[in-house]
Amino acid sequence: MISQILGYVMLIYLLVGILFLMAELWSSARLKGLGRIVLWLGLGIHTGALIGRWAESYRLALGHSPIASFADKLQLIIIQVPLSNFYESLIFFAWCLPALSLLAFRRDLKGYLGAMVALLSTLLLAYASFGVDSQIRPLMPALKSNWLLIHVVTAFLGYAAFTLAFGTAILYLFQERRPRPSLPPLPLLDSLIHRTTVLGFLLLTLGITTGAVWAETAWGRYWSWDPKETWSLITWFIYAALLHARHLKGWHGRRIAWLAVLGFMSVLFTYFGVSFLLTGLHSYLT
Repeated sequence: MISQILGYVMLIYLLVGILFLMAELWSSARLKGLGRIVLWLGLGIHTGALIGRWAESYRLALGHSPIASFADKLQLIIIQVPLSNFYESLIFFAWCLPALSLLAFRRDLKGYLGAMVALLSTLLLAYASFGVDSQIRPLMPALKSNWLLIHVVTAFLGYAAFTLAFGTAILYLFQERRPRPSLPPLPLLDSLIHRTTVLGFLLLTLGITTGAVWAETAWGRYWSWDPKETWSLITWFIYAALLHARHLKGWHGRRIAWLAVLGFMSVLFTYFGVSFLLTGLHSYLT
Protein backbone atom coordinates (compact mmCIF):
# COMPACT_ATOMS: atom_id res chain seq x y z
CA MET A 1 0.00 0.00 0.00
CA ILE A 2 2.74 2.47 0.99
CA SER A 3 4.72 1.58 -2.14
CA GLN A 4 1.68 2.33 -4.29
CA ILE A 5 1.24 5.71 -2.61
CA LEU A 6 4.89 6.51 -3.26
CA GLY A 7 4.32 5.56 -6.89
CA TYR A 8 1.60 8.22 -7.07
CA VAL A 9 3.95 10.70 -5.38
CA MET A 10 6.53 9.97 -8.08
CA LEU A 11 3.95 10.86 -10.74
CA ILE A 12 3.00 14.03 -8.84
CA TYR A 13 6.64 15.16 -8.75
CA LEU A 14 6.93 14.41 -12.47
CA LEU A 15 3.86 16.58 -13.06
CA VAL A 16 5.44 19.35 -10.97
CA GLY A 17 8.57 19.23 -13.11
CA ILE A 18 6.48 19.48 -16.28
CA LEU A 19 4.44 22.37 -14.87
CA PHE A 20 7.54 24.34 -13.92
CA LEU A 21 9.10 23.75 -17.35
CA MET A 22 5.91 24.81 -19.12
CA ALA A 23 5.62 27.86 -16.87
CA GLU A 24 9.14 28.92 -17.80
CA LEU A 25 8.75 28.28 -21.51
CA TRP A 26 5.41 30.07 -21.70
CA SER A 27 6.18 32.72 -19.04
CA SER A 28 3.01 31.76 -17.20
CA ALA A 29 2.66 33.00 -13.62
CA ARG A 30 -0.44 30.82 -13.23
CA LEU A 31 1.49 27.65 -14.07
CA LYS A 32 4.28 28.66 -11.67
CA GLY A 33 1.77 29.04 -8.87
CA LEU A 34 0.10 25.76 -9.80
CA GLY A 35 3.50 24.03 -9.80
CA ARG A 36 4.19 25.15 -6.24
CA ILE A 37 0.73 24.07 -5.08
CA VAL A 38 1.15 20.60 -6.62
CA LEU A 39 4.65 20.36 -5.13
CA TRP A 40 3.24 21.03 -1.67
CA LEU A 41 0.56 18.43 -2.33
CA GLY A 42 3.15 15.85 -3.35
CA LEU A 43 5.31 16.65 -0.35
CA GLY A 44 2.31 16.27 1.97
CA ILE A 45 1.40 12.86 0.54
CA HIS A 46 5.08 11.86 0.62
CA THR A 47 5.24 12.81 4.30
CA GLY A 48 2.14 10.77 5.00
CA ALA A 49 3.66 7.75 3.23
CA LEU A 50 6.84 8.00 5.34
CA ILE A 51 4.77 8.20 8.52
CA GLY A 52 2.72 5.24 7.33
CA ARG A 53 5.81 3.12 6.75
CA TRP A 54 7.10 4.17 10.17
CA ALA A 55 3.84 3.02 11.77
CA GLU A 56 3.94 -0.26 9.84
CA SER A 57 7.55 -0.91 10.92
CA TYR A 58 6.61 -0.24 14.53
CA ARG A 59 3.57 -2.50 14.36
CA LEU A 60 5.59 -5.39 12.94
CA ALA A 61 8.36 -4.94 15.53
CA LEU A 62 5.81 -4.78 18.34
CA GLY A 63 4.26 -7.99 17.09
CA HIS A 64 7.59 -9.81 17.32
CA SER A 65 8.42 -8.56 20.80
CA PRO A 66 5.44 -7.22 22.81
CA ILE A 67 6.37 -4.36 25.17
CA ALA A 68 4.37 -3.20 28.17
CA SER A 69 6.00 -0.01 29.47
CA PHE A 70 5.46 3.36 27.78
CA ALA A 71 9.19 4.20 27.82
CA ASP A 72 10.08 1.00 25.96
CA LYS A 73 7.32 1.61 23.41
CA LEU A 74 8.61 5.14 22.84
CA GLN A 75 12.13 3.85 22.28
CA LEU A 76 10.81 1.23 19.86
CA ILE A 77 9.00 3.96 17.93
CA ILE A 78 12.24 5.94 17.61
CA ILE A 79 14.43 3.06 16.47
CA GLN A 80 11.82 1.89 13.94
CA VAL A 81 12.10 5.14 11.98
CA PRO A 82 12.10 4.14 8.28
CA LEU A 83 15.75 4.96 7.61
CA SER A 84 17.42 1.61 8.20
CA ASN A 85 17.86 0.22 4.67
CA PHE A 86 18.63 1.35 1.14
CA TYR A 87 15.00 1.58 0.01
CA GLU A 88 14.00 3.72 2.97
CA SER A 89 17.02 5.96 2.51
CA LEU A 90 16.02 6.55 -1.12
CA ILE A 91 12.47 7.56 -0.33
CA PHE A 92 13.69 9.81 2.50
CA PHE A 93 16.32 11.35 0.21
CA ALA A 94 13.55 12.04 -2.32
CA TRP A 95 11.52 13.71 0.45
CA CYS A 96 14.43 15.88 1.57
CA LEU A 97 14.90 17.53 -1.83
CA PRO A 98 11.53 19.34 -2.12
CA ALA A 99 11.32 19.91 1.64
CA LEU A 100 14.75 21.54 1.79
CA SER A 101 14.32 23.44 -1.46
CA LEU A 102 11.16 25.11 -0.17
CA LEU A 103 13.26 26.33 2.76
CA ALA A 104 16.52 27.18 0.98
CA PHE A 105 15.16 28.60 -2.30
CA ARG A 106 11.92 30.12 -0.99
CA ARG A 107 10.50 32.41 -3.69
CA ASP A 108 13.17 31.35 -6.19
CA LEU A 109 11.78 27.80 -6.38
CA LYS A 110 10.22 28.12 -9.81
CA GLY A 111 11.05 27.56 -13.44
CA TYR A 112 14.13 25.49 -14.09
CA LEU A 113 15.09 25.39 -10.40
CA GLY A 114 11.72 23.95 -9.47
CA ALA A 115 11.83 21.50 -12.37
CA MET A 116 15.29 20.35 -11.32
CA VAL A 117 14.16 19.61 -7.77
CA ALA A 118 10.99 17.82 -8.85
CA LEU A 119 12.69 15.68 -11.50
CA LEU A 120 15.52 14.64 -9.17
CA SER A 121 12.95 13.50 -6.61
CA THR A 122 11.12 11.65 -9.38
CA LEU A 123 14.30 9.80 -10.37
CA LEU A 124 15.02 8.75 -6.77
CA LEU A 125 11.50 7.43 -6.28
CA ALA A 126 11.59 5.67 -9.65
CA TYR A 127 14.81 3.91 -8.66
CA ALA A 128 13.32 2.95 -5.30
CA SER A 129 10.13 1.67 -6.95
CA PHE A 130 11.66 -0.42 -9.71
CA GLY A 131 15.08 -1.52 -8.54
CA VAL A 132 15.14 -1.92 -4.75
CA ASP A 133 13.62 -4.40 -2.30
CA SER A 134 10.95 -2.54 -0.30
CA GLN A 135 10.18 -5.26 2.24
CA ILE A 136 10.35 -4.29 5.91
CA ARG A 137 12.89 -6.47 7.69
CA PRO A 138 13.98 -6.81 11.36
CA LEU A 139 16.70 -4.38 12.39
CA MET A 140 20.28 -5.48 12.83
CA PRO A 141 21.49 -5.13 16.46
CA ALA A 142 23.77 -2.19 15.55
CA LEU A 143 20.77 -0.25 14.21
CA LYS A 144 18.74 -0.55 17.39
CA SER A 145 19.84 2.82 18.69
CA ASN A 146 18.30 6.22 19.36
CA TRP A 147 21.20 7.68 17.34
CA LEU A 148 19.75 6.22 14.13
CA LEU A 149 17.18 9.00 13.79
CA ILE A 150 19.43 12.04 14.25
CA HIS A 151 22.46 10.61 12.43
CA VAL A 152 20.66 9.51 9.27
CA VAL A 153 18.33 12.52 9.12
CA THR A 154 21.17 15.04 9.36
CA ALA A 155 23.34 13.12 6.90
CA PHE A 156 20.63 12.88 4.24
CA LEU A 157 19.50 16.45 4.69
CA GLY A 158 23.14 17.35 4.07
CA TYR A 159 23.19 15.18 0.94
CA ALA A 160 20.00 16.86 -0.24
CA ALA A 161 21.45 20.34 0.27
CA PHE A 162 24.55 19.36 -1.74
CA THR A 163 22.28 17.97 -4.46
CA LEU A 164 20.51 21.32 -4.66
CA ALA A 165 23.89 23.07 -4.84
CA PHE A 166 24.90 20.73 -7.68
CA GLY A 167 21.73 21.36 -9.67
CA THR A 168 22.12 25.10 -9.20
CA ALA A 169 25.79 24.88 -10.23
CA ILE A 170 24.82 23.13 -13.47
CA LEU A 171 22.33 25.92 -14.21
CA TYR A 172 25.05 28.47 -13.44
CA LEU A 173 27.49 26.88 -15.90
CA PHE A 174 24.83 26.79 -18.62
CA GLN A 175 23.82 30.38 -17.97
CA GLU A 176 27.42 31.57 -18.04
CA ARG A 177 28.21 29.76 -21.29
CA ARG A 178 25.00 30.56 -23.13
CA PRO A 179 23.05 33.29 -21.33
CA ARG A 180 19.31 32.89 -21.53
CA PRO A 181 16.69 35.25 -20.08
CA SER A 182 14.63 32.24 -18.96
CA LEU A 183 17.36 31.14 -16.53
CA PRO A 184 17.94 32.92 -13.19
CA PRO A 185 20.68 35.60 -13.26
CA LEU A 186 24.24 34.52 -12.42
CA PRO A 187 24.50 36.46 -9.11
CA LEU A 188 21.34 34.75 -7.83
CA LEU A 189 22.57 31.29 -8.86
CA ASP A 190 25.94 31.97 -7.22
CA SER A 191 24.18 33.01 -4.01
CA LEU A 192 21.98 29.89 -4.04
CA ILE A 193 25.01 27.63 -4.51
CA HIS A 194 26.60 29.24 -1.46
CA ARG A 195 23.41 29.10 0.61
CA THR A 196 22.80 25.40 -0.01
CA THR A 197 26.47 24.50 0.42
CA VAL A 198 26.65 26.16 3.84
CA LEU A 199 23.47 24.39 4.90
CA GLY A 200 24.73 21.04 3.63
CA PHE A 201 28.13 21.49 5.26
CA LEU A 202 26.61 22.18 8.66
CA LEU A 203 24.26 19.20 8.37
CA LEU A 204 27.00 16.83 7.15
CA THR A 205 29.24 17.95 10.02
CA LEU A 206 26.47 17.11 12.46
CA GLY A 207 25.87 13.81 10.68
CA ILE A 208 29.53 12.79 10.90
CA THR A 209 29.74 13.83 14.54
CA THR A 210 26.63 11.93 15.61
CA GLY A 211 27.78 8.96 13.54
CA ALA A 212 31.08 8.89 15.43
CA VAL A 213 29.29 8.96 18.78
CA TRP A 214 26.97 6.16 17.61
CA ALA A 215 29.95 4.14 16.36
CA GLU A 216 31.55 4.33 19.80
CA THR A 217 28.43 2.92 21.45
CA ALA A 218 27.85 0.26 18.77
CA TRP A 219 31.39 -0.85 17.86
CA GLY A 220 33.51 0.49 20.73
CA ARG A 221 35.41 3.13 18.73
CA TYR A 222 34.61 6.56 17.32
CA TRP A 223 36.34 6.06 13.98
CA SER A 224 37.40 2.92 12.13
CA TRP A 225 38.23 4.20 8.62
CA ASP A 226 35.30 2.26 7.24
CA PRO A 227 34.81 3.13 3.51
CA LYS A 228 31.61 5.06 4.26
CA GLU A 229 33.33 7.02 7.02
CA THR A 230 36.36 7.70 4.85
CA TRP A 231 34.36 8.96 1.88
CA SER A 232 32.12 11.04 4.13
CA LEU A 233 35.28 12.72 5.40
CA ILE A 234 36.56 13.23 1.84
CA THR A 235 33.23 14.84 0.95
CA TRP A 236 33.45 17.05 4.04
CA PHE A 237 36.95 18.23 3.03
CA ILE A 238 35.84 19.08 -0.52
CA TYR A 239 33.03 21.30 0.72
CA ALA A 240 35.27 22.76 3.41
CA ALA A 241 37.69 23.69 0.61
CA LEU A 242 34.81 25.26 -1.34
CA LEU A 243 33.78 27.44 1.60
CA HIS A 244 37.41 28.29 2.35
CA ALA A 245 37.97 29.35 -1.26
CA ARG A 246 34.85 31.51 -1.25
CA HIS A 247 35.25 33.23 2.10
CA LEU A 248 39.03 33.54 2.37
CA LYS A 249 40.20 33.49 -1.25
CA GLY A 250 37.28 35.41 -2.71
CA TRP A 251 36.30 32.77 -5.26
CA HIS A 252 32.90 33.17 -6.94
CA GLY A 253 31.13 32.02 -10.03
CA ARG A 254 32.54 29.31 -12.27
CA ARG A 255 35.22 27.98 -9.93
CA ILE A 256 32.76 27.61 -7.05
CA ALA A 257 30.26 25.96 -9.40
CA TRP A 258 32.83 23.37 -10.50
CA LEU A 259 33.76 22.68 -6.88
CA ALA A 260 30.07 22.10 -6.14
CA VAL A 261 29.97 19.61 -9.04
CA LEU A 262 33.09 17.86 -7.71
CA GLY A 263 31.62 17.71 -4.23
CA PHE A 264 28.43 16.15 -5.55
CA MET A 265 30.43 13.46 -7.35
CA SER A 266 31.91 12.62 -3.96
CA VAL A 267 28.41 12.57 -2.42
CA LEU A 268 27.26 10.12 -5.10
CA PHE A 269 30.19 7.81 -4.47
CA THR A 270 29.71 8.04 -0.71
CA TYR A 271 26.05 7.08 -1.05
CA PHE A 272 25.93 4.72 -4.03
CA GLY A 273 29.51 3.76 -4.84
CA VAL A 274 30.59 2.78 -1.33
CA SER A 275 27.35 0.87 -0.73
CA PHE A 276 27.75 -1.34 -3.80
CA LEU A 277 31.46 -1.42 -4.62
CA LEU A 278 33.15 -1.49 -1.21
CA THR A 279 32.46 -3.68 1.80
CA GLY A 280 32.50 -2.39 5.35
CA LEU A 281 30.51 -1.81 8.49
CA HIS A 282 27.83 0.08 6.53
CA SER A 283 27.23 -2.69 3.99
CA TYR A 284 23.82 -3.42 5.51
CA LEU A 285 22.53 -0.21 3.92
CA THR A 286 22.16 -2.06 0.62
